[in-house]
Parts: sequence; structure tokens; C-alpha cells
Amino acid sequence: MKSIFKVSLLAATVMLAVGCQKEEEPKVEQQPEQQVQAEAAKAVHFNSEDDKAAYAIGVSFANYLSSSLDKPKEIGIELNKELVLKGIEDVFKETAALTEEETRAALEGLDKRVAETMQKQATEKAQASLKAGEEFRSQFEALEGVTKTESGLLYQVLVPAEGETPKESDTVQVHYKGTLIDGTKFDSSYDRDEPATFPLDRVIAGWTEGVQLMPVGSKFKFVIPPDLAYGDRDTATIPANSTLVFEVELLKIETTQ
Repeated sequence: MKSIFKVSLLAATVMLAVGCQKEEEPKVEQQPEQQVQAEAAKAVHFNSEDDKAAYAIGVSFANYLSSSLDKPKEIGIELNKELVLKGIEDVFKETAALTEEETRAALEGLDKRVAETMQKQATEKAQASLKAGEEFRSQFEALEGVTKTESGLLYQVLVPAEGETPKESDTVQVHYKGTLIDGTKFDSSYDRDEPATFPLDRVIAGWTEGVQLMPVGSKFKFVIPPDLAYGDRDTATIPANSTLVFEVELLKIETTQ
């Protein structure tokens, strides 16, 4: 894992300058953005394009470093920005309190703590999601009209029909809405105002199995356990071990082989 705090000499210079600016500038939190920018422009004088480029590099590095320092806070690791600036200042004064080896060891230790904390939190979140999904499926299974297949897929017929049912090798056209068990919507063809068309053997197992049970013109509600969905994969919209809920309308079978 690459260290997130290997600060280059250029970045260190920038952060030192930014720290000094913060001490000298008045508070402007409540001033309009354009006024703040105008006052900042007056405080800095560019004698050449090189000066302006140097300042731009400073802004870029400061933004990057500020973001990097804030990320560990999200997982409970607090990093004192004043000490970051103090370390930079001490290096330029050649009075650093840590040797290169001690610095490297401290950063490697931080990387390890960040990785371990993130892994622990991800594991706890996945376990909680698994348990919540089991409870949700148990409650849904007890509802009237719900059927459970041998694989563990649960479904409920919302709108019955007597049309043709697709095979696994077919391409189908559907309208659908997908949510987590708490109702959070992560996908919807209705929102796009356009039905989805796809080969039935190229989607998650719960869909492949479930849509084959649907006659054309019907609408089903599926509750899909993690092992028939995305399992322990964690994405931005679907947490690991999520039970998924879909409402699906089978509009037509595009092709039959």
C-alpha cells in the first residue's frame, strides 16, 4: 500500500507558505466569495508568469494535502495539521525532530493503522448488512403470496399474466427498480424513462433465475440474497453482503434461441 503522507519538498514548501498566510490573513468566512477572492488577489503580487505559476502549484498542492489529511479523520484517525506545518518548518530550519528512518517508520505505521481500521470497519459493516438482510428476508418470506425457491430467491407476484416465459438464453426487455432493504434506490429504468434490454444469462444469478419465472406482461417483486446478487463485493451504491429488492416488469422477449 502506497503511503498517503509522503510529502515532497515542493509540497512542504507550499504548506509552510500556506500556514504563514493563514496566520496573517483576517477571517473571511462570512464574506462573499468574490470579495474574498478580490482581497486574496490584493495580498499576493505576481511579478511574472513564473510567479503566478508558482502560486498555482502552491494552491494545487495545498488542496491535495488538506484533502489527504482529512481522509483519516473519516475513520477516526485524527492528524494535527499544526504539527504537519511544524514538521515542514523544522525541516527547512534543519531542526527536524525525527530522522529519515523514524519518519519512514511513522508513515508506514500510519499506513498500516489506516488499512487495518478500514478493513475492520468494512468487515463490521458487511457482517451487519448480512444480519440485517437475513432478518429482512425472514420477514418478507412470511408475507402472503411470497414464494421461496430452492436457491433462496424470494418472489411475490404483483401483476399476474399468462404470457410466454423466457429461457436463460433469451434477451429480455424489462422495466425495473432496485433498492436496498432500507428503501434506498440504487437503480431504476423508470427514472431513465427507458426500459432495459439484456441477455438473461449475463446478469446476477437472482435475476437470471427470477425473470425466467415471469410471463410476459407480469410484474414481480424479488428479494435476492447476497449469494445470488453481488456477494461480498462493496460498491459505492451497494454495500457488501447486501440483500437486494427489485420490482420487475417483463415487457417482452427480444430473442429466443
